[in-house]
Amino acid sequence: MRISRARTRTRTATGLAISALALGTLPAWAAPSEAAAPTAPRHTATASVTAGRQVPLQGAVNVRDVGGYRTYDGERVREGRVYRADGLSKLTDTDVGTLAGLGLTKVIDFRVPAEVQYDGVDRLPAGLSPTSRPVTDNGLFTRLLTAIGSRDPVKQEEMLGSGKAVAFMRDVYRTFVTDAANRAQFAATLRDIAASRSPLLYHCTSGKDRTGWTTYLLLRLVGVPERTAAGDYLASNTYRAAYDAKVREGLKQGGFMQNPALIIPLQEVRADYLDTALTEVTQRYGGFSGYLTKGLGLDTRTILQLRDRMVD
Repeated sequence: MRISRARTRTRTATGLAISALALGTLPAWAAPSEAAAPTAPRHTATASVTAGRQVPLQGAVNVRDVGGYRTYDGERVREGRVYRADGLSKLTDTDVGTLAGLGLTKVIDFRVPAEVQYDGVDRLPAGLSPTSRPVTDNGLFTRLLTAIGSRDPVKQEEMLGSGKAVAFMRDVYRTFVTDAANRAQFAATLRDIAASRSPLLYHCTSGKDRTGWTTYLLLRLVGVPERTAAGDYLASNTYRAAYDAKVREGLKQGGFMQNPALIIPLQEVRADYLDTALTEVTQRYGGFSGYLTKGLGLDTRTILQLRDRMVD
């Protein structure tokens, strides 16, 4: 019985640690007393951060209004129409009230079932249920479970060091373009935005990769310059920086990793990751336009509807 209980406690502790990284949550022994404040962006030349875009919540750190950006022709992306977010399972009652004030009629969850199992279902205002639209993590959760759960610094270095974590993230971004099921989920979300006249929110766990790619596509589609769209993508590093540092501190204090810096490439967004996806777009579809029409199957009417809905 003692052995069984010890194994159970070990599995539970390991699961919490994995959740801390893969799911953007913190185990109790590492949780900050309040939501971490944003710090200066790592990519100061291109990261675009506007304090007014953030929706301040206690249980999530990367919730933002997609609107407010200028398009090529000087128009502005409407605010209060589309929101991007990280995980919503840890929201407080006050946070739920804040979401209710946004007037959301649809919430799209890009997480895979393993993420939902560990992190929990979304906490949403009454009458609002998430639409599950999983985009594969390309085995990220399993990789983290194996590496961190081993508590073996040698194995962790072998799995994540020497550029392996960066290479893995590049592969994740390639699947945004190459995987037909992923393309279908992104396309369905863009069609939802085009068809709806009510506020909508989409999210994944950290609100940076799947959510970041979706937002990049949306902004480019409605005429926001590429540099600005990339800046919005890179801004996740700002909003998540303090919180992610606390995760690494917790993993080290909990004895799970001697060198938690190994996971930084998995926590961050990088221009290189975005470029990897865009290179795949060019190689497979001849460019961004081909990806939209051939890869995502968006027709001219949908693209025009998106601009009509999103731009003043």
